[in-house]
Amino acid sequence: MSTLAQEIGTLLLARGEFVATAESCTGGLIAKLLTDIAGCSGWFERGVITYSNLAKQELLDVPEDIITDAGAVSDATAQCMVEGLLMSSPADWGIAVTGVAGPTGGTKAKPVGTVWISWLHRGNDPVVSCYHFDGNREQVREQTAQTALTELLKLLRNAPAE
Repeated sequence: MSTLAQEIGTLLLARGEFVATAESCTGGLIAKLLTDIAGCSGWFERGVITYSNLAKQELLDVPEDIITDAGAVSDATAQCMVEGLLMSSPADWGIAVTGVAGPTGGTKAKPVGTVWISWLHRGNDPVVSCYHFDGNREQVREQTAQTALTELLKLLRNAPAE
């Protein structure tokens, strides 16, 4: 994943843009992968870990009724997380993840491995997708980070430079 993070950094630096992350189930793994790259201060703005529902509400302004009605692991929560992230930071790009990494916490409707990821390029509509990953807790977290970064790279490559 380091090559992927390096490519993202190179593109962001060339564009003069910054990325920020809001992570729940990955516990900061995406930010760690990005900040493992030397020189990332030129394109990585911040990372927040909003594991609890209260953290999502206080740090990302996710409405309590969204979490109550749709659940912490939902498209609505993921979208609110990434929107709140960009509202509270000067970053140009945001990634937010929320999911059930396991081994417990899954339900019939949202089994272990269910993850919502959202991406947002400032001034555009958020992209929100649901994934169902297999494996143990670490494998779900790694697959989530890999997917989040892979899709960010695709979005960066397809976005017009500002």
